[in-house]
Amino acid sequence: MIFDVTEMNGPDTHHYFMAQAIALAKHAATLGEVPVGAVVVDAEGRVLASAHNTRETQDDPCGHAELSAMRAAAKAQGHWRLEDCTVYVTLEPCAMCAGAMVLSRIQRCVYGADDPKAGFCGSVGDLSAHPKLNHSFELVPGVMAEECSAMLREFFGQLRARKRAAKTRDA
Repeated sequence: MIFDVTEMNGPDTHHYFMAQAIALAKHAATLGEVPVGAVVVDAEGRVLASAHNTRETQDDPCGHAELSAMRAAAKAQGHWRLEDCTVYVTLEPCAMCAGAMVLSRIQRCVYGADDPKAGFCGSVGDLSAHPKLNHSFELVPGVMAEECSAMLREFFGQLRARKRAAKTRDA
């Protein structure tokens, strides 16, 4: 589905692309990755790239969903500037990813769940509109936040339960 440029900042558009990011995040969880998914969409409403976390499966500390999706989107466009692009991601970006959004000149970041421990789009800090940086980007927080948060709670709850069970077996 391609959206009219005038609709690119509407709630229907945000839900449509966030649902794609959520599907990627759910797949990541089946691989043992923290369930985070991201989609990069251009101003015409075309998906340029999408990705999920790959830190565990690729032993990559930079394997964040939004960073991987932005790299692929830049490659798809043939240049590093992602002007007029929107990044949809299920979890508030960290400092690394928010910094990459500044440096790649994205227009907007739409995210689902807040990240009170590492989020750098308002929770811990905010790189989206830092006055000393040469670029700022629009934020649309909280899109499908409950679904994104529930997915993370379930993943980490299951992880803790597995660790407790292993500890009990080893005792």
